Amino acid sequence: MSGMFFRTISVITSSFKRSSIKRSSLMLLAGGLLLCSQAFALTLNEAKQQGRVGEMLSGYLAPLKQDAESIALANRINEARKQQYQQVAQENNVSTDDVAKLAGQKLVARAGKGEYVRGINGQWLQK
Repeated sequence: MSGMFFRTISVITSSFKRSSIKRSSLMLLAGGLLLCSQAFALTLNEAKQQGRVGEMLSGYLAPLKQDAESIALANRINEARKQQYQQVAQENNVSTDDVAKLAGQKLVARAGKGEYVRGINGQWLQK
């Protein structure tokens, strides 16, 4: 799981280089996403593999199953992601939405086999 976040950060880095993003901001985002994913890595991986949550182009997770556990997991991960996106956006004078959407595109593209992602048409697809 952490490899996917490092690849995502790498792509985000190259995308934001045109706006002279600071190296420290990227390290902060990478560290935050890594810590976030490690804190819930097993649970998040299991939830994705079981089709309980899916990645969206918005940069956030959506609970596909409406049970309390899936909803709580998605909420925790999304809150941590939002904080990281806000910090990177503020440090680089871009909108939080732009940071989140860029991360979302990369996370959807890198979703593992069997995981669910929401496409641009709004439909859920299993990779």
